[in-house]
Amino acid sequence: MTLAKQDTELDLGDKSLSGGHTRRVAAELLGAVLDQGRLLDDSMDRSAAFEQLSGSDRGFARLMVSTVLRYLGRIDAGLQPLISRPIIALNPDVRSLLRLGAAQSWVLGTPDYAVVGASVDAAKAWPSTRPAVSLINAVLRRVVSETERFEAQPLKAIWPDWLWNDISQGLGKTAATQMITAQTQQPRLQLTPRAGDPVALAERLGGRVVGRASIEIDTIPVEDVAGFKAGDWWVQDVAAALPAQLLGAKASERVLDLCAAPGGKTMQLAASGARVTALDRSKPRLKRLRENLKRTGFSDIDIVAADATAWRPEAQFDRVLLDAPCSALGTLRRHPEGAAIKTAADISRFPDIQGRLLAAAAEMIKPGGVLVYCVCSPRPEEGVEIVTPEILAGRWRRHPIVPSEVPGFETTLTPDGDVLTLPQAGLVHDAFYIARLVRSAA
Repeated sequence: MTLAKQDTELDLGDKSLSGGHTRRVAAELLGAVLDQGRLLDDSMDRSAAFEQLSGSDRGFARLMVSTVLRYLGRIDAGLQPLISRPIIALNPDVRSLLRLGAAQSWVLGTPDYAVVGASVDAAKAWPSTRPAVSLINAVLRRVVSETERFEAQPLKAIWPDWLWNDISQGLGKTAATQMITAQTQQPRLQLTPRAGDPVALAERLGGRVVGRASIEIDTIPVEDVAGFKAGDWWVQDVAAALPAQLLGAKASERVLDLCAAPGGKTMQLAASGARVTALDRSKPRLKRLRENLKRTGFSDIDIVAADATAWRPEAQFDRVLLDAPCSALGTLRRHPEGAAIKTAADISRFPDIQGRLLAAAAEMIKPGGVLVYCVCSPRPEEGVEIVTPEILAGRWRRHPIVPSEVPGFETTLTPDGDVLTLPQAGLVHDAFYIARLVRSAA
C-alpha cells in the first residue's frame, strides 16, 4: 500500500537542515518511550535536552518520534530485512536512530542526504552509537533507496498482533483498520470554548465548528493559539466533549465528576452553572486539574483527592459523570505509543475496576438522578459489557441518547441508545463508548 508523504503537524520550514543533535535528542525521547515505557509527553517534559532545542527543532524532534510511534510495526517490518540480526537485539540507541531515519524517509519525505547524513552525524557524536556508525550508514542508504520495503507491509503490521486480534475480534476488521488509519494521521487541534458563540470563536481562530460546540484548528503550539492565556478555551477531543454534554447538567444542580483529572469535563460541567465536585485519586493529576481551572477562571469547584470506590459524599448528587479508568486504546491517534508499550495483560484489569466504580456511583446519586458512563476505549469488555441488563438490574435503567443530541455523531448511536465513536469520514476523533443511565428508585 503506497501512502502519500505525511503532512507535518507544525509549519517547520525546511527541516532537512536540522542536524545530528536534533536526531540524537529525538532518539533519546524515542528510547524513553519504547525502552522505558514512558508516555511521549512525559518524556519531553523530563528532557532538558529537548527543552534546550529551538522551537522549530523541538517541533521536528516531536514529529519524528511521533511518526515512528504511529507506524512502528510497519517500520520495523521494513527495516528487518536490511539488518542481519533481530532489530530488537540491536543497541537501543542504534535501533532508535534507524527507526527515526526510516520514518523520515518512508513517511515524512525528508531528503535522502539529510536522512543519512544527519543520522550518521548523530551516531558519531553519541558514545553508545559510535561503534555502529558504519552499520547505520549502510542500513539507511538502503532505506532511502528501497522504499518498497515499507510500502509492501500491510497496514495491520503497525499494531502488535495481540492488539489487532483484540480490536478486530471485538469490533470487526473494518473498525480495526479505521482505527489504525486514524492513528497514522497527525491530529488537528480540537478545543472546547469556555463560553459564548463557538462559530464566532472558530472564525477568530481560523477553524471550524465540529460536533455540538467544539472547534477544530490547524495544529500549532497550544500556547500560541489566541485566547490561551485568557482561558477562552481548553484542549479537548470532540468525542471527549460528548459525555459532559449528554449529562445535561443544569444551573445549581449538584454534579459529581468521578475520575475528573485533568479537568476538561469538569470545566464543561462548571460552565453549565452546576455546583461541581471533582474527584480523582491521583494528586499529581489533580495538580494539573487545578492549573487548568486557574487558567480558565473556574474557582468554585470542590476538589477531592480520594479513591472513588471507597469515598462517599455527605449528600447524594443530582448527576454523576463517570469517566472510568480504561485501556485508552481509543486515543491512539493522539497517543500512538500506547500500541507499543501496552500489553494484553495491562488492559485486562480494567473491566473489574470499571464495574466496581459503577457500583460505587450508585451509592452517590439520588434516585432518579442521571449518570453518564464513558471510557476512551471502544473495546466491548470496557463498554457495552459493563452496562449489560444483568449488571444494571435493580439499580439503573438506560436513558437512550437520541440523534438530535449528538450532531455530527448520529451514525455512532448503537441500537441500545449508547454512543460508540469509531473514526468516521470527514471527522477524525477519539474512540469513546458512552452510556447514559438513570438511578432506579431505592
